[in-house]
Amino acid sequence: MKKLLEYDRVEISYNGKPAVQDISVDLAEGEILGIVGESGSGKSTLIKAAMGLLGPAGMVTRGDIWYKGKDLPDLKPAEMRKLCGPDFGMIFQSAGASFCPIRPVGKQLYESVTEHEKVTRAEFEDRASEILSKIGFLDPKRVLTSFPFELSGGMQQRVGIASAMLLRPSVLMADEPTSALDVHVQKQVVEEMLLMRKEYGVSIIIVTHNIGVVGAMADNVLVMQKGSAVEYGETDQILHHPETEYTKTLMAAVPRLERGGVHHG
Repeated sequence: MKKLLEYDRVEISYNGKPAVQDISVDLAEGEILGIVGESGSGKSTLIKAAMGLLGPAGMVTRGDIWYKGKDLPDLKPAEMRKLCGPDFGMIFQSAGASFCPIRPVGKQLYESVTEHEKVTRAEFEDRASEILSKIGFLDPKRVLTSFPFELSGGMQQRVGIASAMLLRPSVLMADEPTSALDVHVQKQVVEEMLLMRKEYGVSIIIVTHNIGVVGAMADNVLVMQKGSAVEYGETDQILHHPETEYTKTLMAAVPRLERGGVHHG
């Protein structure tokens, strides 16, 4: 399978102090990669580095992150902004927090799309309604006219998935997208992300501390501890035959989320 994104011996520092060391991992077209580890292990830092979201204190201090022949850390902010949306979509831990509370969801999504392409309001509503319907919303038009506070946490998270997919990105970055949700809604969100891969061929990197989510979704897994790679390989191999004590402890600590049919509701 063709490599889409490649981290090559990447080191990332905050205020000159290394937070991630010597990470080499890649993402193929249509692959789902899970990155797991305890809090502070550097999981989220890895995806933020690819999207230019490290903030003023953070920097890729060694190595390269390649995407379609471009070394992402070398790109100017304006070049990076062009990629965020059409090439890279992002689902945040609490999608609701990324919406303005006093404006309808649809208006905010429309603005984010028109930043990158010319689209009429009607075309946008058709596209947004199609994605919202696919992920189980029975009345997508009502969702688009709702304010964020009128949607439950689970609904906000699912709208976050739709928002990230509106520009049909090649890569979807998901930063702890299920950690604030109850188990039933977690399962729904996992199934909806799998559906996005099936329907649109999107590659996904999901950062989580939940092995159950990784077991239900990922083709390959990177296990991180204190900024370093502990294990990297096929999900079944790492889940069922972990090589390190750290991974064994991680596996034992978390309930499983089984793969299942897509739930609509």
